[in-house]
Amino acid sequence: MDLFPLWNSLRIAFFSCIVVFFVGIFAAYYIARLSPVWKGILDVFFTLPLVLPPTVCGYLLLLVFGLKRPAGQFLAGYGFQFVMTWYGGILASAVVAFPLMYRTARGAFESYDKNLDYAGQTLGLSNTYIFWHIRMPACKQGILAGLVLSFARALGEYGATSMLIGYTPGKTATISTTVYQLWRTGDEKGAFMWVLVNLAISVVVMLAVNLLEKGK
Repeated sequence: MDLFPLWNSLRIAFFSCIVVFFVGIFAAYYIARLSPVWKGILDVFFTLPLVLPPTVCGYLLLLVFGLKRPAGQFLAGYGFQFVMTWYGGILASAVVAFPLMYRTARGAFESYDKNLDYAGQTLGLSNTYIFWHIRMPACKQGILAGLVLSFARALGEYGATSMLIGYTPGKTATISTTVYQLWRTGDEKGAFMWVLVNLAISVVVMLAVNLLEKGK
């Protein structure tokens, strides 16, 4: 059994979660401080990947980063491309998983007691210190739950990933695309084995989310 799809899925999910973590918490932090009008507009924009079909997200990424598009040609000029490369899967997975991290983090920040910030400011603490050492620890359960859910979503991503990086054994194959390809070629036993692998990982992830929720 070729384990490359598992390894590739794990590294794509891992790196996409790093991107989603930092972008998601900062977007949630600053948008929560905006006026209701701007908050509503940006919230719709950042949540769109959650409601759009993943294949549509993948198509939109191709419109931007395709090799015949300005952005894609610019990156290709420097020897970098998102199309048909494993790190293109990071982009696709991050876009699809981002709303989970963003909305979970925003909910955690909105329930945060801002008096803790004011208390820190009276002690002369910087806003950066307050954010990382007071706000983030106070919201850690919600942040970690969002991160775990984002990891699970990125690990199981198929639509946007298949549109952007396709399926190349030993190069871009992931668990989800491998299941489809094995089923399409009549190897139902092989496809079912990968389904079991994905189910096992998903069960572990959901148990982790439940434990985090109980820790609130």
